[in-house]
Amino acid sequence: MTPEQRQAWDNYYQPLSDRFYAANLTGDELAKWKLQRYLEDYLSVIQSVDDQVGRLLDYLKKNGLDKNTLVVYTSDQGFYLGEHGWFDKRFMYEESFRTPLLMSLPGLIKPGTVSKAMVQNLDFAPTFMDLAGIPVSDSLQGISMLGREKRKSIYYHYYEYPASHAVRPHYGVRTNRYKLIHFYQDMDEWELYDLRKDPMEMKNVIEDPAYSKVVAMMRTELQRLRLNYKEERQKTED
Repeated sequence: MTPEQRQAWDNYYQPLSDRFYAANLTGDELAKWKLQRYLEDYLSVIQSVDDQVGRLLDYLKKNGLDKNTLVVYTSDQGFYLGEHGWFDKRFMYEESFRTPLLMSLPGLIKPGTVSKAMVQNLDFAPTFMDLAGIPVSDSLQGISMLGREKRKSIYYHYYEYPASHAVRPHYGVRTNRYKLIHFYQDMDEWELYDLRKDPMEMKNVIEDPAYSKVVAMMRTELQRLRLNYKEERQKTED
């Protein structure tokens, strides 16, 4: 930080820190304080991002670039704000698995269009190349959003463990309706969620006999994707 930035930081946070240490909170009161602080900081960041996006759009319009510029708003994983008892991200549950994606391109994307197609960030490069009239390389794993080919499932793998976040390694597959997750390494736990009946993923139905065919179908799709992406951990984990 510059000295001016550091001063602004201290002016905002020092009074909060002073009140926190003076209160000497413990137990539930400490947990509630941390959650409130986390939520306020997070939402302030989101507001700042929104402001800067507005500045960018204003610049494009002011300089006559808004009619022929593709604008893409996205991010990495989403964030937990207490859902499932978590904060941060990394787990495959919907709150952090889903990511924002807004796109604007006059003449190609009709304002107000909503697509339910499943896409991933590795689809961005093929899409941009497609728009630019550049042949999409076979080495890319993504799929152009402009083409007719659509994903029927999405693969996920988190393996940064052990690490400071302490999230156990897991991989899985999501279709339009179901999600199968496998936690491995120092455990062997499977989870299956029916996202139509249980969008908040609160009931693991992996042991429910009524879902036995779904489990088999999802395991087959998971195996197909792992082979497709040449997962190096395939043999050691399964």
